[in-house]
Amino acid sequence: MKTYSFEKNLEGLPNTIPVFPLNNALLLPKCTLPLNLFESRYLHMFDYALKKNRIIGMIQPLEKDLHEKNPDVYSIGCAGLIVAFTQTNDNRYEIVLKGLSRYQVLKETDPYNGFRIFNISWEPFESDINKNVVSKLSKRNLFEDKLKQYFKKMSINADWQAIEASNDEDLINSISMGCPFTSIERQALLEAKSLDHRIEVLNSLIDMSINDNDSFKTQSLS
Repeated sequence: MKTYSFEKNLEGLPNTIPVFPLNNALLLPKCTLPLNLFESRYLHMFDYALKKNRIIGMIQPLEKDLHEKNPDVYSIGCAGLIVAFTQTNDNRYEIVLKGLSRYQVLKETDPYNGFRIFNISWEPFESDINKNVVSKLSKRNLFEDKLKQYFKKMSINADWQAIEASNDEDLINSISMGCPFTSIERQALLEAKSLDHRIEVLNSLIDMSINDNDSFKTQSLS
């Protein structure tokens, strides 16, 4: 009997997946994202994913098309595996996706029961599934000090015990997903070529937020 494995490999991932366009929603590999599904087409999408391989692709719509029923989307998204779900008494699904890998959109196919399906490529993001990729956050203490300043400015309550206990990758990804960045900023974090690059983008966004707030206070006092 073949040993069961929860791990996925690039060769075993499908090249066609159902896709959920959702503004300001960021899913990153190895991270979890809770979702609340209530529209009929997304309930159908959930059933479809369960019957296939439990994979749903998250992607952001372009800013100019936010109010369209089927907006144009960015070329890069992240696919997640359904790892938990609950059917509620008011006919919704509360689900949890765990990020598998980012993907590049190749072509949209015909919709099915109202939800959208895309042909995609995983190859540009092969490292997302490579478990041997290791990155180290240099000067972590300085980064945590900057985070404290940022959280204070943004009035964000943080669990510092959990932050200090997390490894570098989990810390960077959880901050990227959890902080109130714009959709464009979230897309930049998603498309970062590596964790080191994501750290650079995140540092820049935090610095801009801190400096913008300081600038606003200075202007208000003058």
